[in-house]
Amino acid sequence: MNVANQTRVTEFIFLGFSGVLYLRLALFVIFLTVYLLSLMGNTLIIFIVLTDSTLQTPMYIFLGNLSFLEIWYTTATVPKLLATCLSQVVTISVSGCITQYYFFFSLGATECILLAVMAYDRYLAICSPLRYSFLMRLQVCLQFSAGSWIGGFIAPLPPTILISYLNFCGPQKINHFFCDSDPIFKLSCSDTFLVEALGYTCSSVVILSSFLLTMSSYGNIVVTIIKLSSREARKKTFSTCASHLTVVTIYYGTIIFAYVRPPAKYNFTMGKVISVFYCVVTPLVNPLVYTLRNKDVKKAFRKVLARKRLLSARHMQNI
Repeated sequence: MNVANQTRVTEFIFLGFSGVLYLRLALFVIFLTVYLLSLMGNTLIIFIVLTDSTLQTPMYIFLGNLSFLEIWYTTATVPKLLATCLSQVVTISVSGCITQYYFFFSLGATECILLAVMAYDRYLAICSPLRYSFLMRLQVCLQFSAGSWIGGFIAPLPPTILISYLNFCGPQKINHFFCDSDPIFKLSCSDTFLVEALGYTCSSVVILSSFLLTMSSYGNIVVTIIKLSSREARKKTFSTCASHLTVVTIYYGTIIFAYVRPPAKYNFTMGKVISVFYCVVTPLVNPLVYTLRNKDVKKAFRKVLARKRLLSARHMQNI
């Protein structure tokens, strides 16, 4: 296509979820509720980890990082999703679209790496308990946390740079609620073979490598648990990583289905539905799972509530 004779597109229009108004309003209420609960739940976990000294250990430092990440991960896409439920014309500039693409995939890559690190932390705690305090000392923990963020934000840089050089000549409608890779490629009037190949390679390498590392850690954990003589010991040991395994299963299950596949197999309708799970649902699952299944977090939460009641009672007495 002769790009010089085409009109350059300066903004895109999100199509989001089509349907009658009452259906879109129902989706708006559901997505908004889940989004607010996710923000509150993850913020609560960060607050508890920062204020309770008993939770300032590697496992919960990683959990605080994950909660902080989930806040921004869901915020990168959900506001536009909510807007598409209320309005049929929701726009984003081309530069804004590329920026959203970069931050979405950077945060997604960071989450993959962080989940692998958290699995490795549980592997050390269960399989090498005597050496754990040395192997996962605070300095190493902080290095792993920083490495997850740095690696996650470096991984999508090459495809993002190539996307910034693409030309968009129309149509300008994105059949999605955020700037995902396939919808962007479909709208370009440039040759996208190189950027598509690079994008899918980066996604597959990050997702599959972190997934295999995570499963390797849990494989060793399962072997160690089976070797424990006491049934009670097996139950107690598995409970320390069951929460993380639940989050891992849901998150990797959806993103592998969405991104580890040939580009020709992409279905826009299915893509939007699957995206809801890892953009909206998973960030809420994190605080729910870790607060409902983890005794330490529940105990710390009760301490926070007790402290709040005590302060309220003292305030009332002063009045």
